[in-house]
Amino acid sequence: MLILIYIPIEFTHIDWSAVVEHERDRSRYRQQKLLATRSAAAEFADKGFHGASTGDIARRMGIQQGSLYYYFRSKEEALFEVCMFGIGDYVRRMEVIAGNKQPFEAKLLATISSHLSSYREKNEALKVYNTERLYLSPAERKDLKRQGSRYRQLLEGIFEQGVHEGVLRNSIDCHFAALAVIGLCNSWGELIVRDHDLDIFAVVQKCTDLLLNGFSNKHNLITI
Repeated sequence: MLILIYIPIEFTHIDWSAVVEHERDRSRYRQQKLLATRSAAAEFADKGFHGASTGDIARRMGIQQGSLYYYFRSKEEALFEVCMFGIGDYVRRMEVIAGNKQPFEAKLLATISSHLSSYREKNEALKVYNTERLYLSPAERKDLKRQGSRYRQLLEGIFEQGVHEGVLRNSIDCHFAALAVIGLCNSWGELIVRDHDLDIFAVVQKCTDLLLNGFSNKHNLITI
């Protein structure tokens, strides 16, 4: 039997070499944009938003100042990109952790590990997010706040899971608990940024133990 295959005429005239080159250009641009974002993060973390200039960012990248505008239209846009870079992956990791079918204790350990390791991997971007985002426009701060709220809500859900599983007492305020964990991790994150020799694994273990078991002897609980 003879089988005929119809190929639309427009596909027979595609310049595939041009398509491949276009994809290579896009890949190169993404790599350079990442370098630009990391360079901006380093400058803002070192000098602050007002102390750093687009010239400083360009010099760190090894390019002319005018070429920087291929990646950022302004210093303010660079700051927003750095902040989104710092918190975006942070939230995506949390979505994965919250969606896993694991017990509360495992999710809490994974949350603290992810949060603190982010400071070692993206320490400058997270430092900028924590200290410089107030210089963004109200609309941009609202976008970042939406990301932060998403993270907190996912963490609240993990605490609600702990209550449902009977691991945590019913009187736990899950909203307050989520904020407390975030505050604890952010405080240790600042130390991780300053001390490159700090053992993150040990800090993760100690923070998790403190949150799960508290300070008091279980046979002599403190009544508040």
